[in-house]
Amino acid sequence: MNFLVILGASLVSLPVGFIWYHKKVFGTAWMKAIGVTDEEKMKEGAKMGLIFGLTILFSMMFTTILSTMVIHQSGIYSILQGIEIGDKPLIELNVNGQSIDWMNRFRTFKHGMLHGFLLSIFFVLPIIGTNALFERRSFKYIAITTGYWMINLMIMGGIICAWA
Repeated sequence: MNFLVILGASLVSLPVGFIWYHKKVFGTAWMKAIGVTDEEKMKEGAKMGLIFGLTILFSMMFTTILSTMVIHQSGIYSILQGIEIGDKPLIELNVNGQSIDWMNRFRTFKHGMLHGFLLSIFFVLPIIGTNALFERRSFKYIAITTGYWMINLMIMGGIICAWA
């Protein structure tokens, strides 16, 4: 696990959030969906350091787990490690003259984005959607919030997967 990659990918959430929740993008619609006005939001200005600090911490927690999902070869590698056929480790075997390179298969930005997308659809959406239903939030809130995490996870997944 490369902690520089984890840190780099976790920092994605800040610029994406600045853009996504800008008034000219989804900020106004999001504030309307949660029932907050500009005046109420400005009262919380003193807490911004805490908010940004915790955002980075939570993003680092998320990217740590995301890295295990995006780089799924790690699981295969750990399973096959130590298994030998003859005098060669299984993970170094050649099939028809071709080396099986388990650790570098599917290590592309695009593949990481796919995993980020799938994670946002099958993990983030159900969590945000369920909470929003019980909080009586609108579909617009669910779409904006899930969309933010979808963009984040796709970029984070791409960075983690491509940054070998």
